[in-house]
Amino acid sequence: MKRNLFILFLLSTLVSGAQTVRKYSNEFMNIGVDAASFGMGNAVVASSKDVNSGYWNPAGLVNLEDKQISLMHASYFANIANYDYGAFAMPLDDKSAVGLSVIRFGVDDILNTTQLIDEQGNIDYNNISLFSTADYGFTFSYARELPLDGLNVGVNAKVIRRIIGDFASSWGFGLDAGLQFTRGNWNFGLMARDITTTFNAWSIDEDKFAEIQGAVEGQNQELPESTEITIPKLQLGVARQFIFHYDYSLLAEVDLNFRFAETNDVISSSLASITPSAGLEFGYIDLVYVRAGVGNFQNIQQLDGSDSVGFQPNIGVGFKYKGIQVDYALTDIGDQSAALYSNIFSLKLDWSIFR
Repeated sequence: MKRNLFILFLLSTLVSGAQTVRKYSNEFMNIGVDAASFGMGNAVVASSKDVNSGYWNPAGLVNLEDKQISLMHASYFANIANYDYGAFAMPLDDKSAVGLSVIRFGVDDILNTTQLIDEQGNIDYNNISLFSTADYGFTFSYARELPLDGLNVGVNAKVIRRIIGDFASSWGFGLDAGLQFTRGNWNFGLMARDITTTFNAWSIDEDKFAEIQGAVEGQNQELPESTEITIPKLQLGVARQFIFHYDYSLLAEVDLNFRFAETNDVISSSLASITPSAGLEFGYIDLVYVRAGVGNFQNIQQLDGSDSVGFQPNIGVGFKYKGIQVDYALTDIGDQSAALYSNIFSLKLDWSIFR
């Protein structure tokens, strides 16, 4: 009987090809954060101006007036995978700010059945153990107001830690840079991710690999190579806020997301691929918010061979009172994209509530 190949699959798919350039490497860092942003279809690169700007566009941190903290939790794949995020940011003075954020995407309590069959060919359930696979992203942000009125700049330094039980782990490092420009009620944003190409260096336990090596004849006979590179991505956005009768507000934003590789994005070529996203946020007296957004437009091939365009519609609500903001988002309404829907909750606290 053959041994279970789950761990071998993880190793071979995550760690193959010396200095391999991947379209989707470190994709957990591109999922997004903050339920309010998810509700707007992640179209927030121009309008983000709070603690979550450390992820979306660090230039927005300049708009902080006090310390802020943000927490978020989401579950994916029928609660098999957990996605968690926490961030803290504070102004240094009236022209600069700093932030720190942590992301974890993990699957816990995975059955390790590589030793299920003993040397005599007998099944021994006592040899089953549990392990976790988890991806961590640590981001350090700095933002500063530039001499040109309304223009802010921000940078991120990222540390990536990825772990597959005792079998393999990696460290990665990268940089992001962002700009925001405000003119009246208009906001413009530019976010460049992995501008130096984020580099991941993997370490594989050769003894563990040897335990499952050769499980499939002619495949996975050699130890996977240990480095990979994440290519840059670019996000452009424009937003405008409208105020009606002082009590009502409407924030609208449209973004374009660029990958410098050929993908399934709705606009794709060998040079770059582009997918748009758009979001709306309706607010009442800065207390109650209702949001809707759409994005992730992808060309999808159906089982019958025909092509269709999938997209991801989202909705959300939020409540804010004296520096405490609670947000909820439901993603992929009606299962319109290949991505699975998820319930997302987040909490944001402004230090002003303690003063």
